[in-house]
Amino acid sequence: MKTSIKLVLIYFLMQLAGALVVGAMYAVYAYWATGTLENGQGKTWVVAPAMLLGFLFMTFYLWKKRYLTGDKRLYDPLTPSYLGWSLAAGAGCIFLVDALMSCLKFLPDWMESTFDVLQTGWLGILCLAVLGPVLEELLFRGAITKVLLRQYAPFKAILISGLIFGIFHLNPAQVVAASFSGFLFAWLYYKSGSLVPGILIHILNNSLSVWLSLNYKEVDTTADLMGAPAYAIALVVAVLLLGVALKKLNNMNPITTTER
Repeated sequence: MKTSIKLVLIYFLMQLAGALVVGAMYAVYAYWATGTLENGQGKTWVVAPAMLLGFLFMTFYLWKKRYLTGDKRLYDPLTPSYLGWSLAAGAGCIFLVDALMSCLKFLPDWMESTFDVLQTGWLGILCLAVLGPVLEELLFRGAITKVLLRQYAPFKAILISGLIFGIFHLNPAQVVAASFSGFLFAWLYYKSGSLVPGILIHILNNSLSVWLSLNYKEVDTTADLMGAPAYAIALVVAVLLLGVALKKLNNMNPITTTER
């Protein structure tokens, strides 16, 4: 547990370091260009590069500490059937978590303005939709869940991993959804030993969120977008899809392509 908490704290320190480095570079550039510390672009220019640099710092740390090396199975794409059922489980989970969050709209979104800023440029969108999910899987499944599985029984390790993942977001509007998604990601890692299913589902989830945010800003929930009858049908399908996919995955022997 101490290692898990330490890694999360180091992540935040890396993000702070990225913000300080990019902020200093921005201040120097602004002063050189305008003679002041403000060039009119402000927060929009700084946030995405700072996040990206923080990602790079954390990935380097994980690699340097050998969390990401020495285990070829960690990056195995898995057999097509296993990966397919993993994606099916992910799709069902994404829809059900979205349905749950539509009932929790009262939770404050402390990161809304930051997300809006990130979505104004391609680098911010890339960080939210792709780079963030990849780094979070490397950190939370490739390092934290791996360590927890060595210390605790699988159920307890997966439970702790998901809760840490939810709390890590520090945003009431994300904590619940991230925890439930974290349970699935940790379980898939436990069953397969690979980060690939979690990475793909995570990217799918974040990409859908960004796309909906950019294209349907006036719509509050997926139910409003789809309409009540279609949403009800989709909800039933999601429950069935997730249940069948988890049963299939639980019964499949997680033999990866590199072990054949």
